[in-house]
Amino acid sequence: MVFLGIIGFVAVLAAIYAPQYWVGHTMRRHGGHRPDFPGTGGEMAQHLVESLALEGVRVEATDAGDHYDPEARVVRLSHSNFDGANLTAVAVAAHEVGHALQHHRGERGLALRQSLAGLAMATDKVASVFFIAAPVLAILLRSPLAMFGMALIGIGLLAVRILVHLVTLPVEYDASFNKALPILREGGYLADEDLAGARSVLKAAALTYVAAALASLLNLARWVRILR
Repeated sequence: MVFLGIIGFVAVLAAIYAPQYWVGHTMRRHGGHRPDFPGTGGEMAQHLVESLALEGVRVEATDAGDHYDPEARVVRLSHSNFDGANLTAVAVAAHEVGHALQHHRGERGLALRQSLAGLAMATDKVASVFFIAAPVLAILLRSPLAMFGMALIGIGLLAVRILVHLVTLPVEYDASFNKALPILREGGYLADEDLAGARSVLKAAALTYVAAALASLLNLARWVRILR
């Protein structure tokens, strides 16, 4: 029984960290400097913003990781991708501009994700309050049911984060394969031999949230197990 538990624990860790490792490995693999590239990821993003007529959208470097900020209407790239002239930088830039294109077109998936993300930030904070208050309330009321009820509410609030990840995955896939890849292919920005590498990078960009989703699910399962 203990052996099976160890195997299950290792399997869960592998499910969480394997996607994260693969994403990092893929980004590094295609991150070598390419002297044949005419520009950097930041320049590619700026060019795409202008060619797609995404009015009001800016491009800037950031220390917070590659992302598109719909509220500020800014495509933000890590310094390595903003300044880098390589396949990873170009593909990631196209992916983030893909999100800007989703926003420009008013696509529901991105709007829903932003709404749920704001809600999840609030529910995460409230959930922590419920988990801290649960044992205190149980002691004060001398009722284990009170603690169980509070913890159950906290688990329900944490589940909102998983919902955000479920909504995020198709949005990321769309930005990579319905937006960025066609732009790179049909615009002739990459040679045919680079398209396979770009596809790998775009897949990695789309799967960045898989590990986070699995980690949230594991955290939720841990609290459910505690209640049992």
